[in-house]
Amino acid sequence: MGKLQKKGEKGSATNYITRTQAVKKLQLTLPDFRKICILKGIYPHEPKKKRKLAKGSSAPKTFYYVKDIQYLAHEPLLQKFADTKVFVKKIKKALGRDELDTVQRVRDQKPQYTLDHIVRERYPNFCDALKDLDDALCLIFLFSTMPRQGKVQPGIINKCRILAVEFMHYCIAAKCVKKVFCIH
Repeated sequence: MGKLQKKGEKGSATNYITRTQAVKKLQLTLPDFRKICILKGIYPHEPKKKRKLAKGSSAPKTFYYVKDIQYLAHEPLLQKFADTKVFVKKIKKALGRDELDTVQRVRDQKPQYTLDHIVRERYPNFCDALKDLDDALCLIFLFSTMPRQGKVQPGIINKCRILAVEFMHYCIAAKCVKKVFCIH
């Protein structure tokens, strides 16, 4: 007679992980987890037997593929996020003790990270980058039409207006858009 199969050790139960479990596994805060998921292009998935995965609970849960979370675990940005968390703790500790010289010294050592490797990974050549240009342009044109009062800073809105106008002038100079009706 074969070994008894325990519940949740085979099948779709092993393919998915909840968001809370993923955050604990990666040792991140929820905002950092969201940030890294957006940067790496990892999205939640809807399993076929969601109720079975949630162990009968009908509470809303977000599921991710286990392979996606394992892929995130090897990301160098995780170390940078941890360094930033340590940096913030050091600043708070020094401010609490009124050690202004320590605060200045720690601020000079602020950890910085670049997203170059993520951009190269997502867009290996120029054609791939051009294919995703429409999303960025939609956001730029959306922000350029927003009012100056509100939650978005006026400087960002001005930059978006400048970028939108520059892109339209590029299209005019390159003569790349034909037979178009535009309202601006």
